[in-house]
Parts: sequence; C-alpha cells; structure tokens
Amino acid sequence: MDGTLLNTIEDLGHAANYALEKNGLPTHTIASYPFFVGNGVRRLITRVLPEDNRTPAIIDTLLKDFREFYDVHCCDCTKPYTGIPELLRDLRDQDVKVAVASNKYDAAVQKIINHYFGDIDFVAIQGQVDGVNVKPDPSIVFGILAKAQVPKSEVLYVGDSGVDMETARRACIDSVGVTWGFRPEKELVEYYAGTIVHQPNVILDLLEQTTY
Repeated sequence: MDGTLLNTIEDLGHAANYALEKNGLPTHTIASYPFFVGNGVRRLITRVLPEDNRTPAIIDTLLKDFREFYDVHCCDCTKPYTGIPELLRDLRDQDVKVAVASNKYDAAVQKIINHYFGDIDFVAIQGQVDGVNVKPDPSIVFGILAKAQVPKSEVLYVGDSGVDMETARRACIDSVGVTWGFRPEKELVEYYAGTIVHQPNVILDLLEQTTY
C-alpha cells in the first residue's frame, strides 16, 4: 500500500513528529521519513527515536500518541500515485484479483484503502494484526492466497522496497519492484526484484505477457 498504491509519507511523518514533539523529543524532516518506514509502525517509532530513548516503555508511549494522531489525520495529505486508480480499475474490469498486504496496523489500512479505493473489490485487505509476523515474513501473503484461492504461479507481488522483494522471495512468488515509491531503484536491484517498472500501466503489460 504505502509507496506502491499511495504516497502516505507526509501523513506518516506528521504523526510521528506529533508523537515525538508531545514527548519532548527531536523531530525529523518529512524528507527523511521514506527511510524510516517499511517494517510496521512500531519499527517506524523505534527508528525515529534517539538511540538512548529506544526503551519498550517509551516506544509504547509514542506508538499510542502516533495512533491517536494518525487515526484522525491519515488521509490529510495522502494521495494515490499517478496512474494507480486507473490501473486498479483496469485490473477490476479484467477480473484480475487484487489484494493489499501492508505492515501498517490493520485499522489504518482498512480506513485508507476504503477512503481512496472504495470502488475496487479487493479480494483481501490485510494490515498488521497481533499474532501475525510483519513482512518480510510471508505469513500475511499466505493468508491472502488462501482467501483468493490462487496458485503461486499466477501471482505478482508488487512493492516499492527491499522488504517487499524479500517477502515475495520467501513466499516463492514473482515480484515487481516499482520506482515511484519510497525507496531507490538500487534497493530493488539489491533485493532481486523479478521485474522493475517505472509506470503503473506497465504492470498491465506484464499481465498480458503471462497467464495471470
């Protein structure tokens, strides 16, 4: 979702900075946040904290404050990337099953996806929930595949980060790295992206070249 379907970085940064400022801790520029995100909100909070403040109690406090702010403001500045709404509608019209697998906590994922893409019938929308490991652990992908009833050979996992590419590798499914997200193309190469694309509509071309 983040960095692939939607540019969420500004809202994430504002929420994290709110939590930091509320607790008297230094904040960060929004431009620095693309390298803080990717492994769930708890990991984000850990990364933005000064090293000597990374205790479980402080992390828990900031996580609570982050969610308090983000739950209200998660759609203030977030926007779909250019071409994404059209891509999703084209996939819908071609009866291609689509799903969301995010490391962001599930309540936020549900709210954001339904806000921006309420006209798309996702086969699954899955965020981070207690008891399920975050990506790159492939558990979330396996859960979605069980719902979709689709064999691995007919799946493309699309993401913008090394975490995404590693998730696909561990799940034994084909990966597509996108360059319009939060991470540089170099990271996608380093994590062995199966294919790298620079525009959303190219994903349609990939589908037409396969049996998906």
